[in-house]
Amino acid sequence: MRKTTSRREWETHYTEGLRVTDTVVVLAAVTVAQIIRFGDIDFREPWSIVSYFGVSGVLAVLWLAFLAIFRTRSPRVIGNGSEEYRRIVSATFRLFGTIAILSLLFRFDIARLYLAIALPVGMIGLLLSRWGWRKVVAHKRARGGYQTSVLIVGSRSSALSMAASFERSPEAGYSVVGICLPNYEPGNDTSLTVDGVEIPVLGDEHSVVEAIEASGADTVAVTATEHIGHHGLRKMVWDLEKKKVDLVVSPGVMDVAGPRLVMRPVANFPLIHVEKPQYNGAKRFSKTAFDFVFAASILLFISPILVALAVIIKLTSKGPVFYNSERMGIDGKPFQMIKFRSMVQDADKRVQELAGLNEGAGGVLFKMRDDPRVTRVGKVMRKFSLDELPQFVNVLKREMSVVGPRPPLRREVETYDGEVRRRLLVKPGVTGLWQVSGRSDLSWEESVRLDLSYVENWSMTGDLLIIAKTAVAVFKSEGAY
Repeated sequence: MRKTTSRREWETHYTEGLRVTDTVVVLAAVTVAQIIRFGDIDFREPWSIVSYFGVSGVLAVLWLAFLAIFRTRSPRVIGNGSEEYRRIVSATFRLFGTIAILSLLFRFDIARLYLAIALPVGMIGLLLSRWGWRKVVAHKRARGGYQTSVLIVGSRSSALSMAASFERSPEAGYSVVGICLPNYEPGNDTSLTVDGVEIPVLGDEHSVVEAIEASGADTVAVTATEHIGHHGLRKMVWDLEKKKVDLVVSPGVMDVAGPRLVMRPVANFPLIHVEKPQYNGAKRFSKTAFDFVFAASILLFISPILVALAVIIKLTSKGPVFYNSERMGIDGKPFQMIKFRSMVQDADKRVQELAGLNEGAGGVLFKMRDDPRVTRVGKVMRKFSLDELPQFVNVLKREMSVVGPRPPLRREVETYDGEVRRRLLVKPGVTGLWQVSGRSDLSWEESVRLDLSYVENWSMTGDLLIIAKTAVAVFKSEGAY
């Protein structure tokens, strides 16, 4: 049986570290804003010191208070997903919004430049510090630290599925230390093997308390609750409260998360409502507006690079500078995706002769690590995804989004079943979860799963995180060929 460090122990240490860095960042932000707006502080003048602490000190205290009120250091969000970043942004904007409203109502004037400097400096600093802490968590978890020891309760198939998900995602920090199977009888299999790891079976659904004592689990994860029943689950909640062990229940809905899951009591019975994905209305408008502004800004900024690449391509190989590839957009409408040509001119005609060497995802896509059709310049462009930069023109033409599912070929779409066709509910993206999760190294199934997860749960905060991760993925050039 695997042993893990107490979750409460590492969570306490981690939270204390966050509190220190949050304080340092906030104090630095208000100090920078104070110095830039009001000049250097003359500590020989008492009133200067009072003025400094009167403005910056109060703002710093309020800022830290808002970070605490919005639970930005909650164990439920630290180190996982985009919720931690969202809470920081929300707390910061609500603080400055409150200050703006109060200054208007009570007619006290705060220098606008002071706030305009403190807001971005502090928020960026907080996000960067949390990013750094998340790297620490990832480093620790990759080496078996910072783990939450989990006891899974559920049917064999659902328990194995959950355990496999935890084992394949070590960054989540959930280490399975035991399983309780309904109707389990002594003498049956004493352990289950998941991805080469043996996990002990510690009894049935009625043996949870004993299993916790035997395994040292600090969290119980329940899946497929039909064997446990309403009264059994309620008794389990009461038993775990006494032992200060957390209980999490899987709703059984894959790849649906965040705001779409809403708990609502109906007739004194807790029900999880799964809201419909928001593809229309204000959210679509905000995404379209962001796409246009971002794409226009990027194209303007990198225009010298685009011109230089066009000249190099033209001088080093025969054929056009750009390569237009038919892709299927939103609702299955075809469009011409623009890329810099990275292959020889007759590359499309040679696909059949190289078909036997296909290394693409599940055979659906054609990919080769050392494709003989790729030019020398093309290899460099593909390594750093420079050949995809013209796709921002497709974004301006409203055929693509900055972030979205991978742009599919017509022959791919023709093989889609009802489930996979949900990828076409939103515009394909220049980047996406597939770009930051392995790129060409992904299997077909994993690529589809990531695209569907994005379609089901997309948000502007998630898009911004994917854009940030894309820059890192492109720089590392992993999975690009």
